[in-house]
Amino acid sequence: MAANLAHLLLEHPARDGEPLLHGAGETLTAGVARAEARAFAARLQRAGVGAAQGVAVQMPNGPHAITAMFGVWLAGAVFVPVNPRYPAAEVDRVVDATRPAALVSGGAPRAPAAGPGLRPLRDPRRYDPGVAFVTWTSGTTGTPKPVLHTHASYVELLDRVLGSLRAGAPDGPRRASTPNLVPVSLALNAGIYNVLFGLRAGAEVVVMDAFTTTEFAELVHRFGIRSTVLPPAAITMLADDPAVTDLRPLRYVRSITAPLSPLQARRFSGKFGVVVLNGYGQAEIGEVVGWTAADARDHPDKLGAAGRPHAGVALKIAGADADTGVGRLLVRPPATAAGIDASRLDRDGFVDTGDLARIDDDGFVWIEGRASDVINRGGNKIFPEQVEEVLRLAPGVTDAAVVGVTDDRLGEVPVACVVAGPGVRDEELIALCREHLAPYKVPVAFRRLDALPRNDAGKVLRRELAAADPGDDA
Repeated sequence: MAANLAHLLLEHPARDGEPLLHGAGETLTAGVARAEARAFAARLQRAGVGAAQGVAVQMPNGPHAITAMFGVWLAGAVFVPVNPRYPAAEVDRVVDATRPAALVSGGAPRAPAAGPGLRPLRDPRRYDPGVAFVTWTSGTTGTPKPVLHTHASYVELLDRVLGSLRAGAPDGPRRASTPNLVPVSLALNAGIYNVLFGLRAGAEVVVMDAFTTTEFAELVHRFGIRSTVLPPAAITMLADDPAVTDLRPLRYVRSITAPLSPLQARRFSGKFGVVVLNGYGQAEIGEVVGWTAADARDHPDKLGAAGRPHAGVALKIAGADADTGVGRLLVRPPATAAGIDASRLDRDGFVDTGDLARIDDDGFVWIEGRASDVINRGGNKIFPEQVEEVLRLAPGVTDAAVVGVTDDRLGEVPVACVVAGPGVRDEELIALCREHLAPYKVPVAFRRLDALPRNDAGKVLRRELAAADPGDDA
C-alpha cells in the first residue's frame, strides 16, 4: 500500500513519453506531469510550506490542477481544494475553516503549473500525520463540515472498489486499455476520487473543464470511453438534449454525488442503450456499495438498487419496519476518514449514515431516502423521493422536490416544489399523484420555482426549501 497518494502518479505504468493527463485542448505526457508535480512541490517548500500544513488550491479543472494536487502531496502537505467559481467571501470561509499555509489561485487549464499565484498565509494549522486532503460534507442538512481523508484510507478505498470490479485484489500497476473520463469538478470529493481511481487502475485521465453535453459526447467518441461516472443532473441533461443522439462506445454509467431518479435512469438507458448503475457512499466512508459488470449482467431486475457491499464492508439495518424492512443504514467499512464524529458510531464500530434503506434476499441495497427527510403526516410516513418520482412523470415538469412543512393538526404535511412550464396546472399534478399514490402522500400545495437550490454536488438543499415555505399553503 502506498504511503502517499503521490505514488499514484510517480509509479503509474505509463512511460515518461506516453500521454497521461488530458484536458479539453492539451495533453500532458507522464514525464511532463511528474516533472510539473515535482517543480510545484519545490515551489511550495521554497515558500515556506511545511509538512502536514494545508495548501488551498483554487484552479480551473484541467491537467495542471491535477499536477498541482500531486505537487502538494510531494511536498508533504495537505491538499485543500477550493472551487474556482467561489467568490472571495466563500474562499475566505474555506481558509478560515482549514487554516492553510498558502493559497494558490489563478491560472487557466492551459497555463503552465507555475502560472497560478501563491500567497503565504498566517497561523497555519498543522494536521495529523497521514492526512492527504480536505473535502466537505454535502451541507444538505446543515452547514458543510470539513472531512479529513488520509493517504492510507484513500488507497484502501480505491482498492476496495477496484477489487470488486476485478473480482479480486489489485495485483499491482498495469496499464488500462481506456482512459478514465472525469466530468465533475476537482474541488469535489467525486472529482478527486475519479482522478485517483483512474490512475490507480493504470488509466489515462481525461478531465472536463466544465460539463456540457456536446463536449461529453465528443470526448466519449474521441477516447473510446466504455465506462464513466455522471451526476444525475448530467444524466438528465444528456437525455434531454436532442443534439446528442449517440454515445457509443459507452456501455456503463455509474451515477454519483446524489440520488438518481429511476425515471431519469430509464430515459437515459432508453435513449442511448447504456446501462445506468447506482452506487452508494459518503464522504467520511467512501463508496461502500456498488455494482460489478457481472451483477449488471446477471441481475437486470435489480437495476435501481445501489448494488451490493464491497469486500470488507459490513452492513446492518437498525429499527427496520416489520412490513417493508426499511430502517437506518449502518455501515462498517475497513477504513473511514480521519476524525469522524464519534456520535455516529455504535459500540461495534458501525457508522450511522442517516439514510434509510432495505437489503433484499440477494444482498442488494435499496436506498429509500434520508431519515431526516421523511415526512410524518399524522403518523403516516412519506418518502419524498417516491412523490417526486410521480411528479416527474408529468409533461412539463423538469424537476421536483417534496418537503415537510409544519401543520398544527397533523404535525407535518407534504408540499411540492416544482420546476415546470407555464401550462402545468396544480389540478393536473394532484390528479397524477392521486392516480399513483396513497391519499396521504399527495402534496397539499405546489410551489413554482425557476430552479431547485442545490449544492456543488447536485444534491437538493431541502432545508432551504422548507425554511423558505412559511406553511401558509398547508
